[in-house]
Amino acid sequence: MRAGRLVLSAAAALLLAAFPLRAAVTYPLALTLDAQLNSGVTTVTSKLTLRVERLMVETSRTVVTDALRYGGYSNFVNALRPMPVVGTIATQSHKVEICYACEEQDGANRRLVLVADKPLFFLSAEPAKAKTGYELTVVDLRFDANGAVTGSMAGAARVKPSPNGVVLADYAESLVELKGTVGQP
Repeated sequence: MRAGRLVLSAAAALLLAAFPLRAAVTYPLALTLDAQLNSGVTTVTSKLTLRVERLMVETSRTVVTDALRYGGYSNFVNALRPMPVVGTIATQSHKVEICYACEEQDGANRRLVLVADKPLFFLSAEPAKAKTGYELTVVDLRFDANGAVTGSMAGAARVKPSPNGVVLADYAESLVELKGTVGQP
C-alpha cells in the first residue's frame, strides 16, 4: 500500500511538471477596465486602458526597490524615471508611461502592481491644495483563475516599500475602483 502511494505521488509530480499551471496573466497585456470614482455624493465612471508589454527586468526592480527601501520616496522617484518604459496607463484624454511592473502570486490570484513616473490625474475640490509629493500613478490589480480583474488606481500617489516590492502609501484624493475581464475589450 505504501509503495502504491509512492507511485501515485511520483505520477502526480510528473504530471505537474509536464503540464505546468497556466498563469492568469500573459504579456503583452492589453486591458480596458471599467473605472469608478466615488467622492461624496458624486460618482464618476469611465474606461481605463492598460497596456503592459512586459514585466520589468529583475535587476531594474532591485535598483528601484532598494532606492525606496534605503533612500526613501524621492530616491525611488529619481531611480524610476530613467527606467525603460514597459507600458502605458491611459484615459480618454491623458496617458502616462509605466516604468514599474511587478507580478506575484496572491493566494489563489495573481497580483500585478504598475507604477507610472507621473500622475495620471489630480482631482481636488480645493484647487489650491498642494500637489507636491504625489508624483506617481499606482495601479494594483488582482486576476482570478477565471480571468476576472479587480483592483484600484491612485491617479496621484506616493509609494512605500513592502517585502515584495512597492505598495501604495498615500494618494491625493479618492481611489478609483477598477473591474474588467482579461480578453474582453
